[in-house]
Amino acid sequence: MNLSVVIPVYNGQHTIPELVERLGKVLPGICDSYETLLVCDGSPDDSWQVIEQLAARYPWVRGIGLMRNYGQHNALLCGVRAARYEVIFTMDDDLQHPPEEIPLMLAKLAEGYDVVFGVPKKMPHSWWRNATSSITKNVVGYIMGYNSIRDISSFRVFRTHLRNAFDNYQGPDLLLDVLLTWGTNRFGTVPVEESPRTIGKSNYSLVKLIKMALTLLTGYTTVPLRFASILGFLFTILGMFVLVYVLVTYFTVGSIPGFSFLASAVIIFSGVQLFALGIIGEYLARIFDRSYGRPTYKVFTTTDTDNEVKQA
Repeated sequence: MNLSVVIPVYNGQHTIPELVERLGKVLPGICDSYETLLVCDGSPDDSWQVIEQLAARYPWVRGIGLMRNYGQHNALLCGVRAARYEVIFTMDDDLQHPPEEIPLMLAKLAEGYDVVFGVPKKMPHSWWRNATSSITKNVVGYIMGYNSIRDISSFRVFRTHLRNAFDNYQGPDLLLDVLLTWGTNRFGTVPVEESPRTIGKSNYSLVKLIKMALTLLTGYTTVPLRFASILGFLFTILGMFVLVYVLVTYFTVGSIPGFSFLASAVIIFSGVQLFALGIIGEYLARIFDRSYGRPTYKVFTTTDTDNEVKQA
């Protein structure tokens, strides 16, 4: 088996040397040929200089520097497209994904799966981060259409030929896990140990997690639009009942008492309309972003002498 390891790097100057060293101890025993692609996602620290040093020291390490910060999944897609071997492993640069768990995930892949996620036995983050992550993963699982897949992770292994399914993908926002569903429905999970973060802090704030959730909901499914339609239909029915109430009250009492009732009805119906318009606006924003021609990523430099990195 030949294996490519893709690692997006952001503020990882202090962690990637140890990560590469540990990979160098694990990979020779499990595959014939291997490589590690370190994709520097516009990191503001000295990550690129460290990547260049590692590429010069280890012949199986390749470095790709992006022009700016495009996002974790965009950097992953760049590395996936540049991978040379038939199996791709992705992991974070913060040492939370132990390279020593790679053989366990490869064994699961050999059972006939195309994609295997390594899910932590114990969630390592704070309660709010774990709750937000759980909700996001459930949304992704629903979008992917597989009820059994609820524990997705950036610690994943998949067969390289799956990238052919999204070879022509263009757009500034993406989620690799959803793109993988375009090429297969054979997903598996395996519990793994996940190390606690010892250096730095997570790059995913609450705002970024909410933005990712919106990207998921409005970038890969029409569920929110359908929800808005159903909500509008239900409030139309409610409006008909309110009309009947107003007419009955008018002919029996002679007037329509209650300014507060009228004001509440106007506020509720206006709120529903604005909510539906907001959902439509999110979809229009996705269309605008993709039609505007913003690139998924742009490569600034590489450590390869043959420049085999594919642009997007």
